[in-house]
Amino acid sequence: MKPVGINRHDAGTARRMIAEGSFTATDYLRACLDRIAEREADVGAWTYLAKEAVLAQAAKADASQGEGALHGVPIAIKDIIDTHDMPTEHGSPIYKGIIPSSDAACVAMLRRSGAIILGKTVTPEFAAVTPGRTANPHNTRHTPGGSSSGSAAAVADFMVPAAIGTQTVGSTIRPASYCGVVGFMPSHQILPVQGVKVQAGSLDNLGILTRSVADVALVANAILGCDALHAEPTTHPPRIGFCPSPHWPQAQAATRQVMEDAIALLRGAGATVETVELPASFDAALDAHWTILAFEFARAMAYEFYNHADELSPRLAGLLERGFATPFAEYAAACALVVARRREFGPIMAGYDALLTPAAAGEAPEGLTGPSDLLFQRFWTVLHVPAITLPGFVGPQHLPVGIQLIGAHLEDTRLLRAAAWVERAIQASKHL
Repeated sequence: MKPVGINRHDAGTARRMIAEGSFTATDYLRACLDRIAEREADVGAWTYLAKEAVLAQAAKADASQGEGALHGVPIAIKDIIDTHDMPTEHGSPIYKGIIPSSDAACVAMLRRSGAIILGKTVTPEFAAVTPGRTANPHNTRHTPGGSSSGSAAAVADFMVPAAIGTQTVGSTIRPASYCGVVGFMPSHQILPVQGVKVQAGSLDNLGILTRSVADVALVANAILGCDALHAEPTTHPPRIGFCPSPHWPQAQAATRQVMEDAIALLRGAGATVETVELPASFDAALDAHWTILAFEFARAMAYEFYNHADELSPRLAGLLERGFATPFAEYAAACALVVARRREFGPIMAGYDALLTPAAAGEAPEGLTGPSDLLFQRFWTVLHVPAITLPGFVGPQHLPVGIQLIGAHLEDTRLLRAAAWVERAIQASKHL
């Protein structure tokens, strides 16, 4: 008989306990599958589950005693990421039942590390504007956030310890905040995006969703194939800049209160926290981001737009039409603007381990089909800097409200170590 509740172990703990013989990879996988069977009808996180195939893989893992970093650990994959043995449907009828000829680079590297690819998670149509069926596991009347909705919900509901998502706007950070998990967007494309459906090539990025900061580094290093990122808590209290961002007026009361609580908690734990105001020159970055996104997305979707227009939702078709109508000069000016802001941001970050900023405007809104909250994530996406969302706070509706930490470009380890320190401070505060 398998141990009860082992699906609640995070990936690193599960890997260690499998190696120690506390339980088998098959035990852990069956516990995850049992949780899926119990909750999937309500949460709707999955578009494809390879149940029999993954059980066979787990049995093989138990027999092999492999040494891979994720040996025997199940991972979920967002359904815009290619898998050679499962459909990749992009949330669209255009690709219904289509199985790619090869794995995306991140999937191939995860398999190399010994991970078991459990299945594909629900995404909105082409990870864009039309939501899928996934509900927030904390309250199924509320959205999980998009577009890595199924990935975040599956991790939050203990169906799987880790999942791969993507972010071009806010598609990892927002659902992580809404669902109460750790969401990580690395520095732009340090994780390979080959084999991921292109939305906007200059903005697209992988995302990792887990239940601990340590697992972020574990999964990222498995994808990189080397021991590149580290997430041991920094040995000194971090220096943190509170950056409300230019969009602070749109923050709801829940987020404003969480920011106040987080600042007090971090100062109480010994961190230095001071306010950082970005120059007015950053205010135009959001408009520039949207121009770049529309222009590049339209061209990336040219095949679908010109050959399958009747199978696109009106909302997506409208976005693509806007992109095709955007003058190249406007697109080029937007690109130049964000390049200048990226250069300007480096010196601002120089004195800080991380910036603290909202992860979302507030709690997850009620309803599954409403417009997305875009402000507090895509500002950092366009700057190409790493971002991580941490859970531990709730709003007035008892739904999660994440906090977001931002790092300097290519200083992902520095950000993760600061985040691990903050994570430990949050966890310690729950036991006071």
